[in-house]
Amino acid sequence: TAKRALEVFADRPAFGFNFDPSHFVWQDLDPAAFLLDFADRVYHVHCKESVKQLDGRNGRLSSHLPWGDPRRGWDFVTAGHGDVPWERVFRVLNHIGYAGPTSVEWEDAGMDRLVGGPEALAFVRRLGTIAPPEAAFDAAFSRSR
Repeated sequence: TAKRALEVFADRPAFGFNFDPSHFVWQDLDPAAFLLDFADRVYHVHCKESVKQLDGRNGRLSSHLPWGDPRRGWDFVTAGHGDVPWERVFRVLNHIGYAGPTSVEWEDAGMDRLVGGPEALAFVRRLGTIAPPEAAFDAAFSRSR
């Protein structure tokens, strides 16, 4: 659908994506692959988290149950408490040269916002320390003495 959206908008530079990996998780999609495929169209990153809770008695389409109900097949949780492969996502963001805004979008029906919000922010700040290296890791071995 992302590719089709770009086609519909004739690849206009003003049209891009707000990358939110939480939705990739419950749909069993790879968020890092999306970043690689659409690197030049990621204009914003939401650090929002989801967790799959598939136990053989529920499914992904548990929308008839309220948020936070443990019988749901998936739910939003505080960043760092779910299934988003955050370290891989941030490494790929570095690889594609992403320099745009990154924000915490906090949605967690099972945690107080005054606890979860600051916790999510601290988690994302730690991820921000995954910086690309100045040189290749083996560059020191190629120097002549």
